Amino acid sequence: MSPLASTAVDLARVQFAMTSLYHFLFVPLTLGLAPLVAVMQTLWYRSGNEDWLRLTRFFGTLLLINFAIGVATGLVQEFQFGMNWSIYSEFVGDVFGAPLAIEGLAAFALEATFLGLWIFGWNRLSRRLHLATIWLVALGTWLSAYFIMAANSWMQRPVGSTVTDGRAELTSVWQLLTNRFTLWAFSHVILVGLTTAAMAIFGVSCWHLLRRRNMDLFRRAAKLALIVAVPVTAVNLGLGSEFGVVVTDYQPMKIASTEAQWDTCQPCAFSLFQIGGFTESDQTPAFSIQIPGLLSFLATNSFSGEVTGMNDLQSEYERRYGRGESYVPPVRTTYWAMRIMAYAGTLMFLVAALGAFLYWRGRLDRTRWFLWLGVFSIALPWVAALSGWVLTEVGRQPWIVFGLLKTADANSPSVSSWTIGLSIGVLATLYVALAVVDFVLMRRYATTDPPESLGEGGEEALPAAGY
Repeated sequence: MSPLASTAVDLARVQFAMTSLYHFLFVPLTLGLAPLVAVMQTLWYRSGNEDWLRLTRFFGTLLLINFAIGVATGLVQEFQFGMNWSIYSEFVGDVFGAPLAIEGLAAFALEATFLGLWIFGWNRLSRRLHLATIWLVALGTWLSAYFIMAANSWMQRPVGSTVTDGRAELTSVWQLLTNRFTLWAFSHVILVGLTTAAMAIFGVSCWHLLRRRNMDLFRRAAKLALIVAVPVTAVNLGLGSEFGVVVTDYQPMKIASTEAQWDTCQPCAFSLFQIGGFTESDQTPAFSIQIPGLLSFLATNSFSGEVTGMNDLQSEYERRYGRGESYVPPVRTTYWAMRIMAYAGTLMFLVAALGAFLYWRGRLDRTRWFLWLGVFSIALPWVAALSGWVLTEVGRQPWIVFGLLKTADANSPSVSSWTIGLSIGVLATLYVALAVVDFVLMRRYATTDPPESLGEGGEEALPAAGY
């Protein structure tokens, strides 16, 4: 392998990064599309307008495809804890067991059970009861996200636990589930999900409007998407800024690395773009475009706030955790991951705001260049979400559990580099195949005209949807 992955722990990290990021391709769309499909069905239930029923079935098919592949990829990720990260699993088992068990036995079971009832309940359940099933699916997806974020946030800020005999033991479920980091991270993820679904619905609607097909139908879908996208993208930009303040309180090294800020500063500028300055041997950028005071505001909510630099933090961490090791994460990765996330989020807001303006002026379906922009903007939420996860996980390094267990000490000692490398090849091949299947199915059903008439109860089934 390349120097990026020259040891067993490096290969295990590559594999977990690959499976986690691939799985997360499907998570935000499910989190957002489930409640939006529920809204569409509610609008049909209350108004009797068959357009909303057609849109429910149309986007419900995309939800089912996405959900099915997301479940399959999530199972692979779960197995890696015991296979490649046995020391980590032994260390965190008493803590992780609670939220993950609740997620599997309660939240996911709720989600999967009522999704099955929704699929097969057309014409078998009453309208009201059938509508309740899709709302319970949405609730299940959000509960699943909450418990998973509780587990992940404990890795970022361990609370409600103590380390005894080399293992973390849970002392307070309440503290674990109400971790300040969890509350902010969960809110951020839910808004990301709603943004992803809204931009996907809007992009698909733009494609149909470009083809001049089902114009009235997809105008409705575009309007709903914009009603969600404009406020949600705006709020998420503000919430992301506040989340930065929370991260500064518990992981100041991560915030300093996102700016490549080596020296403590007050006030601190935010660089929009810089060349160089990403390594300990090259701490001064050759070129930088900066906004004065903005980093201070993002990190402290004050334009004159102090931000501790990585050099001072390194010295502090050496005194606290031991000398002879760098506690600085990969700076170049965190720097660009943060900017890709922020810039993509800003672009989504601008696209949504301009789309709302054009819709208000009655020019949306006549502005072809913007409709094409809407189609291509479907990719933006995934770019932002994946960059955000890279920032979250890479910025915590060298810790796998912050302040308690280092990543280099957490892998399975009995699993060889050859074994992990082989499994990476197998999984990569499988994931490429799944990506092709997912793309073909999503593209096929996203570009297919919804049935002209479904009947009052929705008798006509959609192909491959299972109902």
